Amino acid sequence: MILINLLPYRQELRRRRQSAFFVGLGLAALVGAAAVMAGFALLEELTAQQQRRNAYLSNEIARLESQIKDIAMLRLEIGALKSRQRAVEDLQADRNTPVHLLNELARQVPEGVYLTAIRQADKLVTISGIAQSNERVSEFLRNASRNSDWLEQPELVEIKGVNPAVSSREQRRWFEFSLRVSIKSPAAVMPASGKS
Repeated sequence: MILINLLPYRQELRRRRQSAFFVGLGLAALVGAAAVMAGFALLEELTAQQQRRNAYLSNEIARLESQIKDIAMLRLEIGALKSRQRAVEDLQADRNTPVHLLNELARQVPEGVYLTAIRQADKLVTISGIAQSNERVSEFLRNASRNSDWLEQPELVEIKGVNPAVSSREQRRWFEFSLRVSIKSPAAVMPASGKS
């Protein structure tokens, strides 16, 4: 027997295709929405992760900056301590300098030369005095430049003749002089001379 379908199969087929299309469209919309939400969630997670990294880096930078400030303060303190140490060492080295200076002057001043004033400014000493003759002053300069372990670069500033006092028995002429001389640093003197 032959069966003939008299139902409108084309309309049914169209309706099935249309419903399949709408179901596919709904599924595509759902998949698209899920993909958008997953992408959004992924971006939110990546943003949060980057913000956590930035916060960590900011905290580390702040910690390192505080350490750098501490190091800078330590360097300043070390510099101050070193300058104090140098000052103490300089004072320690220079504490015997006046004794050596006076001892050296006593050895180098020839007979006939009398010192009236000694002024020291750092390593420069200004010496004033009177002498019986110009030759005595020259001898003093030679002694200070050649024979002295502590004195160097003697320089005559001024020499002038003065009249003797009226009550003086001697009518010899005296010479007033002023000279400058440098003191050698104790560190340079000690190894060179081997003396204390």
